[in-house]
Amino acid sequence: MSIRFATPLDTQGDSDNASLQLSSSSGDSEDNDYPEEDNNFDDWVSDQALNRPCRSLFDEEKDFPSIDEALRYDQSTHGFSLAETCTRLNLDLHQRIRLINYIRKDKPTPSQLSSLTGKEPFFTSDEYLLPVIEDDPLLQLDLDDDWSDDESPPTANPQQPNEPTDLATAVRRIRHLEEKLSQAQKDLADYRNIVSQKVDVARFAEIVSEPGPSSSLTKDGVDDVRDDDSHYFQSYGEIDIHAVMINDKVRTSSYASFILRNPHLFENAIVLDVGCGTGILSLFAAKSGAKHVYAVDASDIAEKAEKIVQANELSDVITVIRGKVEEISLPDGNTHVDIIISEWMGYALLYESMLDSVLRARDRFLSPNGGILAPSQCRMMLVLCEGNETYKDRVGSWNDVYGFDLSEMAKEVYDNAIVDIVSPESVVSSPCIIKDLHLRTIAPRQLDFKSPFSLTCTSPKRTKIHAFVLYFDTFFVAGHRDDDDGVGEQQPLDPSVPVTIVKEGDPLLAEIWPVGGKSLPKRRASMGSSAWKAKENKKKGKLTSFSTGPLSHPTHWKQTVFLLREPIAAEEGTVVSGTFSCKKNEGNSRELDVEIHYSVRHFGASSPGETVVQIYTVR
Repeated sequence: MSIRFATPLDTQGDSDNASLQLSSSSGDSEDNDYPEEDNNFDDWVSDQALNRPCRSLFDEEKDFPSIDEALRYDQSTHGFSLAETCTRLNLDLHQRIRLINYIRKDKPTPSQLSSLTGKEPFFTSDEYLLPVIEDDPLLQLDLDDDWSDDESPPTANPQQPNEPTDLATAVRRIRHLEEKLSQAQKDLADYRNIVSQKVDVARFAEIVSEPGPSSSLTKDGVDDVRDDDSHYFQSYGEIDIHAVMINDKVRTSSYASFILRNPHLFENAIVLDVGCGTGILSLFAAKSGAKHVYAVDASDIAEKAEKIVQANELSDVITVIRGKVEEISLPDGNTHVDIIISEWMGYALLYESMLDSVLRARDRFLSPNGGILAPSQCRMMLVLCEGNETYKDRVGSWNDVYGFDLSEMAKEVYDNAIVDIVSPESVVSSPCIIKDLHLRTIAPRQLDFKSPFSLTCTSPKRTKIHAFVLYFDTFFVAGHRDDDDGVGEQQPLDPSVPVTIVKEGDPLLAEIWPVGGKSLPKRRASMGSSAWKAKENKKKGKLTSFSTGPLSHPTHWKQTVFLLREPIAAEEGTVVSGTFSCKKNEGNSRELDVEIHYSVRHFGASSPGETVVQIYTVR
């Protein structure tokens, strides 16, 4: 779904021309013919709308037969006049809608409303354009008939109105008013379309969910609910998914590099492997000198992991625990661990919500003296992308299939994020960090977020931007463990610290992954190095990192592509800015809902254009 909002008041001269347009598969609103005689509010909002039942702005249990009675009740009971407030603050149509939804949603007191200045953040937030009450009649009410800047102001004496200087001026003014009326009618029609679509989707979801990850329908039509966790863990019991992850050289070799090249961390350490899968990370930890490793997994793969441990004769070092890390207890009387390792990242980093389990394990088991988390930090990165190949494959290919137009099949493509490999040549901006996750301190509630972004086109020629692309960078900060100093805390990395970009042909496995069970090669110390320098290097540790971006060797995570319904015409210097919102899907907590608000300021322009909103699901 895509929504378009006019340029905000401070970037557009005449706020009364602000328009709200819906661009979706449902098509455009129908145009209406309007009479040429003098028009007023009653000509374009019917008596039926004015006389529809209306709820008080402050008392949810109070419903009235008409808008007028509801507003009179609010003024007499609570001392609040909606009309006077809108006039005092000089609010346009969209701001009035935001004010009404703000009152219904956030429930401010009348005294708080009396102190509004019109500069509060909610007056510009698109969140408050979506109605709190379905088909709220107050949202269709025009409280005044303001004059725009290019019209003469109304005279103080109503008996002597300003007269036009000539007939041409009068005709122009009449045409201008007709255009304003037509635009206002279109605004309301489009806005009601948005309301209808949002409410219909929500109502349908409440009645019955489509068969999918969280539910299914029996042949008798009965909803057979399946919880998200059961389906999730069942999928990880399959062999193929683990083969894909193991064969991801960037992923596996990066973990191997961190674990095997930092034996000072793992020697005699108690390690917890969250979501161990085949147990490959536990095997690395044991190889690096861990005293004991607890490998936890709630899926059927735990049975395979236990047999793998036995086959490698490491049963005395690695204990496989079948269960959820939120529910298990550590055996052998252990209550804390020195290190938590986990490969929890999903598409768009947060898909599958496994990070919640890692953070729960951190809070339950990680040593309070400053244990080690691996990885320790992840950054979510956003770039502009031409995306021509993705567009052709997913959208354009349907336009002509054996001479037939099958474009209807492509309309839902824009509602879901696409997981695909993007060529580095198609990226036309530097990346922007939209979320920096330091695993030592981040809380689960912070995984739902809203972040601003600004991306500048770097293409040397005019181009079309078909997509935003999201990927993530992962960092392993070593810290140190020392008998005298305890465990070194993993400090957050500065945003300027670069990530390792793995290129095709790089020796990913050199000196990291011995073949045939051979021992790891011992490194010879540099000539002349002192014990003090060795200790300082040991404390400092080593930084390991990898990227899942287009510039790096492809990983099984690929990139997450958000196709735009309308491509952006851009050239070098074009700035695309806005906000990126991400939260767990209400119907399936393992999925993500993403909402991108953006506007475009072309090179040399003083202000950005209209704001466009697109909503996606990562599934």
